[in-house]
Amino acid sequence: MTKKEKAAIVVERLEHYFPEVPIPLEHKDPYTLLVAVLLSAQSTDVRVNLTTPALFALADNPFDMAKCGIDQVREIIKPIGLSPQKSKAIVGLSQILVEKYQGEVPDELSLLEQLPGVGHKTASVVVSQAFGIPAFPVDTHIHRLMHRWGLSNGKSVVQTEIDAKKLFDKSLWNKLHLQMIWYGRTYSPARGWSLENDEISQRLGVKVPKSKIDPRKSK
Repeated sequence: MTKKEKAAIVVERLEHYFPEVPIPLEHKDPYTLLVAVLLSAQSTDVRVNLTTPALFALADNPFDMAKCGIDQVREIIKPIGLSPQKSKAIVGLSQILVEKYQGEVPDELSLLEQLPGVGHKTASVVVSQAFGIPAFPVDTHIHRLMHRWGLSNGKSVVQTEIDAKKLFDKSLWNKLHLQMIWYGRTYSPARGWSLENDEISQRLGVKVPKSKIDPRKSK
């Protein structure tokens, strides 16, 4: 089976499982999405969604956030982890948005990536989900699935993104990356993965690594 054939199966089955896909991070506009995605680095969406209500009650726009003290923000986001760096980045990017962009979040990847704490993945999520511009943000779930399904060599998220963009039509990117995230979480996780519960992996001919085969079941 070629990679293109595999990709076609992936698209068809993901549309079956997740015809509608919510954005995992709760937000109300490009700014709150930007902050939420920044906070999600090396954390979970669940933890971020539990924390952002208090943060956005303090400040839900760059004008108010730019006036906040870094320590004030840090105290609220402590449960998420990396709070010293993230609080500094949130206040800093808010000040830049006010001073340089009249409080508006730019819709260009290159401009977003210049903001404190905003990497390529964060910028890609914002342009795709806040502005509808085609992008393919690669998180740990997508990176894992692309490798598991034989669609990428899995050596780096950069290469995975390149491979995904080659295989999947540009018009599908914004929805497809969310579908892959939800599928990975639900049916094809990193821990506790079972081929029996993972229909797409079965269809693509994925084999269970020998190290994961229960010797009691092989007798």
